[in-house]
Amino acid sequence: MRRIRLILPALLLAAAMLPGMAVQALAADSGSAAWGVDQLMSALAQRKSGRVQFTETKYLAILERPVESSGELVFTAPDHLEKRTLTPKPENLVLDGDMMTVERGGKRFTMPLQNYPEIAAFIESIRGTLAGNRTTLERYYKLGLQGRASRWTLTLTPADSRMAAMVTQVRIEGAHDALDSVEIRQADGDRSVMKIRPAGKP
Repeated sequence: MRRIRLILPALLLAAAMLPGMAVQALAADSGSAAWGVDQLMSALAQRKSGRVQFTETKYLAILERPVESSGELVFTAPDHLEKRTLTPKPENLVLDGDMMTVERGGKRFTMPLQNYPEIAAFIESIRGTLAGNRTTLERYYKLGLQGRASRWTLTLTPADSRMAAMVTQVRIEGAHDALDSVEIRQADGDRSVMKIRPAGKP
């Protein structure tokens, strides 16, 4: 369960903001007062699918050194998200509808999200992001957007105490139409940082 808490939000948030989306709103002049959360959500709503490469570093209190992994993220509308870890060990984590499937070490197990209400809340909030639905997103998070179109930071702070007991903050950084990183800070002090780049780039 601890591993799912750390991996799942990064999977969903990174896939939810894949580069390659239509972002005329994000291309607005940096001094334009019109640019904000609504324009970001509008841009997200226009993208239907995508694929990126990732490098993820996890800082865990129980380990002396950070753990690094890399692979690719895939999103296909309306609700298929996939994280394919290639190194250091192959692992496939798939969210399809209301079911989550994990494959690793030659084993596969599937779990219904209804059995994990806190995780289900994350799912619904991210689906709100995928749909560009600010109202849905704000059911679960307090939103903070800083910067300008050329360099922005979106901060998500859980509004529900059950979610806050898992994750204290999600920090997403990007520039124009490209996501640079997703940092997730857990309530227990652990954190993960996922760096993202378009597929095919070194």
